[in-house]
Amino acid sequence: MGQGTQALRLARAGHQVTGLEVDAGMLTVAREALEREPAGIQDRVRLLEGDGRETGAHFTPGSFDVVLCHGVLMYVPEPDAMLAGLARMLAPGGLLSLLVRNGDALAMRPGLAGDWSSTLAAFDTVAYRNRLGLDVRADRLADLTSTLSGIGAPLHTWYGVRVFTDGTEAGRELPPEQELERLLAAEERAGRTDPYRGVAALLHLIGVRG
Repeated sequence: MGQGTQALRLARAGHQVTGLEVDAGMLTVAREALEREPAGIQDRVRLLEGDGRETGAHFTPGSFDVVLCHGVLMYVPEPDAMLAGLARMLAPGGLLSLLVRNGDALAMRPGLAGDWSSTLAAFDTVAYRNRLGLDVRADRLADLTSTLSGIGAPLHTWYGVRVFTDGTEAGRELPPEQELERLLAAEERAGRTDPYRGVAALLHLIGVRG
């Protein structure tokens, strides 16, 4: 769950949310943020300390209509067992939402930065060093498609994320409102349109439990 940003947004939208986080520091930040929310939103959120690879210890099968795993798989060396555990938590027809680093486009970021040695090396690997300086891994669309089929939550649709904006930093000041609207419109359209979505920095995959 990290610091709870997405969990709180979902709760504000009216959803019942359960957040699972293994890092005690992150969990503290999330709890402090939740305490600043109105009582009605606080009542819709349950925060638990635990490892996403051990979901069977916390939840019974079919517990959720939607399971989000965003920005996590890159830190998991062998993700198949974790994904199977996430799929088991889904009720029939439930959605498994994954946001992963695009292993088919790892050469794009160093290439656009003019780092040609790293660009050439990126064609033949799914390993990379992220902006935090950590050695992590990416996922290829074909591999995840096969995995989702094997765990009973076959791929329903997928999108590219950060097609044009991969070089932007989180702390950068936002552009004026009209320009931001055009930027987001371009990103949204590219993220669902071939061939653009295939070179996005991230992939958003939706699997549906049979």
